[in-house]
Amino acid sequence: MLTLTDLRLARAGRTVLDGITLSVGPGECVGLIGPNGAGKTTLLRAALGLIPAQGHSSLAALPPAERARAAAYLPQGREIAWDMPVEAVVALGRAAWPGAARSEDRAAVARALARLGLDALRHRPVTALSGGEQARVLLARALAQEAPLMLADEPTAGLDPAAQIDAMALFAALAAEGRSVLASVHDLGLAARHCTRLVVLKAGRVVADGAPRAVLTEKLLAEVFGIRAWIGDTAEGLVFQPLSRL
Repeated sequence: MLTLTDLRLARAGRTVLDGITLSVGPGECVGLIGPNGAGKTTLLRAALGLIPAQGHSSLAALPPAERARAAAYLPQGREIAWDMPVEAVVALGRAAWPGAARSEDRAAVARALARLGLDALRHRPVTALSGGEQARVLLARALAQEAPLMLADEPTAGLDPAAQIDAMALFAALAAEGRSVLASVHDLGLAARHCTRLVVLKAGRVVADGAPRAVLTEKLLAEVFGIRAWIGDTAEGLVFQPLSRL
């Protein structure tokens, strides 16, 4: 679904992405983790072709119309300026499919609303909702696009604990259905329990890539995040608790 090869980007003489090579295939939910400033948001935007970068992105190489059908994008910024009904905002995700029948669009919007638990809010003005509810609406908009690849930048930010779990469980479910997900996630516990793979960035470089249990080690947490943490293996997956800075 997505292949990045030797992706490089510099700003004002500072290296932001330094030779990123990775791929995300069908059935994978890949968590992109790393400290602030590691390059996670830049990587997602460069992969989409929203900012120029050296190297190759299979997604950025597509013509814009094909790219819109290939990948849905949930950006970090969530400002909603227009006072539109929830259903109308979610329907914006169908703009990628201008040739679709109206019945197909309505069905896709209905599926997205139901999956995010927004049926009861579908006629409410989106600006009248809480920040967490607006975040779910924007996720539903991306879901309504029904693209095979989902790129999400900090999709759990600002959500309450239950909604965070729901969002990550949704990404895991999309992967189980054969789609591909690449999401930057700050909550390492959520990432470990719901992602099939974790890719760790530090200073614009991939320093680890693998299964959560293999990646989240005491050594890596110390070297990349500068913390000491407790990691527990439970029936529901890894549990992560930061203890102190090093």
